[in-house]
Amino acid sequence: MQQSNSQEWRLAGGRLAAQVWGPDTASTTWLALHGWADNAATFARLAPDLTDTLNLRIVALDFSGHGHSAHRPPRSEYALWSYSHDALDALDALGLTRVTLLGHSLGAGVANLLAATYPERVQALVLIDGLLGRLATTAGLVGQLRRGLSDQRRPPSEPPRYRSVEQAVQVRVSKSLLPIDADTARPIVLRNLDGCDRTGYRLRLDRQVMAARPMAFTEAQAVAVLAAIRCPALLLQGRDGIIPERDPRGVCRAAIPGLTQITLDGGHHLHLAPATCAPVAQAIARWYG
Repeated sequence: MQQSNSQEWRLAGGRLAAQVWGPDTASTTWLALHGWADNAATFARLAPDLTDTLNLRIVALDFSGHGHSAHRPPRSEYALWSYSHDALDALDALGLTRVTLLGHSLGAGVANLLAATYPERVQALVLIDGLLGRLATTAGLVGQLRRGLSDQRRPPSEPPRYRSVEQAVQVRVSKSLLPIDADTARPIVLRNLDGCDRTGYRLRLDRQVMAARPMAFTEAQAVAVLAAIRCPALLLQGRDGIIPERDPRGVCRAAIPGLTQITLDGGHHLHLAPATCAPVAQAIARWYG
């Protein structure tokens, strides 16, 4: 496990930011897609190991509203399909016609959606503790629509401010919907902070990201999407991750043709946690190599 220096790139006319690991001479480039409310730094420990072992370049994107990328206009929707435009814009800006997608959580959902809808552009999928997000039920459809529309209509709130980086890290740890410790959270938090005046640090994350989504896939819709994937796919799931809750009957996993599944020790951020990121890198290298 290592954290080597990365390059900072701007893509899509400067609208999208990316962290880049790997040699300029690498003949292969992967696009890495992060999870909800995270950013490109979620790959800060995994990417250096992969680029060294597999001799490739990894371009880790900040989705719109995350990290160093621009925010969307008011009342915009941050949904799986809209994040897909960010990924496609990045691929076009990089001149990549066909690529391996490395996705964590939300990023895995975006990767799966792209592999199903644009199979000619996706060579392989490396998915980390994610499939297609939290699924909807027909019974809860109207309530979900109301929550999403109501959240979008609320006036934008001021971004939180923190006296120190450590305070920001502790807030992330204490308010996280899924267990995460300070050492794991720190790279993500650092990239999500904007240094300001003597008041301390301001959160870069667009507050609209936190709004409820008006729509989500039902299980039947998710199965239809996942069954359309035609490229090799690897799913690494944490033993204490979210996959058992999100796909309790294994229906979504079974829908992906030829999916390779590997369960490793760790939680939802097993690729970033110092204690578990090395086995993740080793499993990916064995499968891909």
